[in-house]
Amino acid sequence: MSERKKRDYYEILGVSRNADIREIKTAYRKLAFQYHPDRNPGDKEAEEKFKEAAEAYEVLSDPQKRELYDRYGHEGLKGTGFHPYSDIDDIFSSFSDIFEDFFGFSTGRGRRRSSRGADISRKIDITLMEAAQGIEKEVEVERLSVCSNCNGSGSRPGTYPQSCPVCHGRGQVSTRAGFMVISTTCNRCRGKGTVIVDKCEVCSGSGTVPQKKTLKVKIPPGVDTGMQLRLSGEGESAPGGGRPGDLYLVINVVPEEGMERDGEDIHSEVKISYIEAILGTSVRIKTIWGERDLEIRPGTQPQDVIKIPEGGMPRLNGYGRGDHIVHIKVEIPKKISSEEERLLKELAEISNIKTTKKSKGFFRR
Repeated sequence: MSERKKRDYYEILGVSRNADIREIKTAYRKLAFQYHPDRNPGDKEAEEKFKEAAEAYEVLSDPQKRELYDRYGHEGLKGTGFHPYSDIDDIFSSFSDIFEDFFGFSTGRGRRRSSRGADISRKIDITLMEAAQGIEKEVEVERLSVCSNCNGSGSRPGTYPQSCPVCHGRGQVSTRAGFMVISTTCNRCRGKGTVIVDKCEVCSGSGTVPQKKTLKVKIPPGVDTGMQLRLSGEGESAPGGGRPGDLYLVINVVPEEGMERDGEDIHSEVKISYIEAILGTSVRIKTIWGERDLEIRPGTQPQDVIKIPEGGMPRLNGYGRGDHIVHIKVEIPKKISSEEERLLKELAEISNIKTTKKSKGFFRR
């Protein structure tokens, strides 16, 4: 689907914006059954609707993707590495467990598909400033990679896996029920289509071994704690040459002392004396974009706030920033010098303000 023709995901599934996961799953089940390729052979329109429904379901069934979509629409998903499905087999591979839940069996396409490597997840810590400006980070991950001794076959060098005698290399045992082919995973080879007779001494027949790799990852501006970045194909390798899984990096933004994030807005506090509040002043404050001078107007009251427009976090959709909101705290001294006390009493007399008598030296530092 082109970006121009993208429809609202809730509209695609025919559910309301406050629908729960059960309603979303039920709606997708109905559409997946209606537009299933085995039920609509050669129908390109049905195939597109099948892909469209799968895309909507993947987003709305994932709490984090759904939150981004609800706030920013399709634009909000770009920073997560999410991509629409372009291949029917990718849908069957990604949602094989979902189809088994829906229909009680795997709705295969009458041919064996290569297995897919497992997805892996890692946490990555970044500072608030890095989250604001975006950064490229190096991430070391340990994952299962193809065994170099057997090239992923799982067999001892010089030997080869043999075709499964039960499914004859298909990986599935199929029966037909009306318009649909019902396929179940072969119990003998567990869907691989081959069996290993003489196992590789390095990987013990698995075809994969643990391996560390350092990746450079570009983190876009505006990310927040809990968001995920998907690195397609950087997960674990699949035995037998299947497609590798994906790596999901879970963002953790380390709190910055003196600053509090609220969505795209940043809050901080500045302390001034009562004299500065009365007469006005200029103070130096720290923001996520560096230090800057902040003008305090005469007559500023305790708990007043000063908004710095566009001084907050950038929005993930790339349009504008939040604000930096400075909360003013006026400090009243508990003790003052005798000279300060004298001047304040003069000011009180000029302003015709009645003051209470205090014991001698009560205010003195």
